[in-house]
Amino acid sequence: MDNTLTAGRGRAGAILVASALSNQLGAASGSLAFPAIGPVGVVAARQLIAAAVLLPVVRPRIFSFTRHQWWPVLLLALVFGTMNLSLYAAVERIGLGLAVTLEFLGPLALALIGSRTKVSAACALLAAAGVVAITQPEASTDYVGIGLALVAACSWAAYILLNRTVGKRIPGIQGTAAATGLSAALFLPVGLVTFINHPPDAFTVLCAAGAGVLASVVPYVADVITLRRIPTSLFGVLMSINPVFAALVGALALGEALGIVQWAGIFLIAAANAALTAGAGRRPPVPQMPAANGTPTL
Repeated sequence: MDNTLTAGRGRAGAILVASALSNQLGAASGSLAFPAIGPVGVVAARQLIAAAVLLPVVRPRIFSFTRHQWWPVLLLALVFGTMNLSLYAAVERIGLGLAVTLEFLGPLALALIGSRTKVSAACALLAAAGVVAITQPEASTDYVGIGLALVAACSWAAYILLNRTVGKRIPGIQGTAAATGLSAALFLPVGLVTFINHPPDAFTVLCAAGAGVLASVVPYVADVITLRRIPTSLFGVLMSINPVFAALVGALALGEALGIVQWAGIFLIAAANAALTAGAGRRPPVPQMPAANGTPTL
């Protein structure tokens, strides 16, 4: 039984890595639409497209949700928009490097709070050092931008905790689909105003659609699945793989050369993830939570 659960954690980690790669490919796709509809338009498009994909496929039984199930779904819907908007607004003011570094404080804090050993705490700090090395943040006196990045950090931490709660209380990915639909409804007026004032061309629509699928649908589904199998502390450190993929996608797709310090950061993050994952595999796994209908969750 322990071997089965440990193998499940390994599969969850693999899903999470694939999700991080999809997320960064989606971010690269969405950035190509910035000149036409701006960051707010891209966020609105992401949520609308994610809802258009997930709702017809999943068909969440929202009328059967109890109050106990509804409140984390409602909060998750708010967090979806807050997390993306605050990060993009921060990037616009203080740059990508500092914004991403500050945002990582969210999952890093969860990793440190959930650390049960000195080794796991050291791995979390090692991953943080790797993020700083990759993003190479520069000092800023734009306190509004810094504040927005910290809002993104808090939102990311809330997203992890709420996704875990939703995954435990609602079977399958119904909760995530419902939250995505609610978030899309909130963004619908913003999207309409943006698209009316700045009618997008076919290329912009294609890029926004790519961002919606790769950076929203895939990560949302993957995260709710993996958070059922691995603790939030391990999840928080594994999230540090996102800057690695961002740097590699930039180098391969956009021709952005990586320096020695950035390669060192990639090595630090890889080492921290490998060490923490190996340590998690040696510890007795947490029993899997049953779904709301009494059957094991994915």
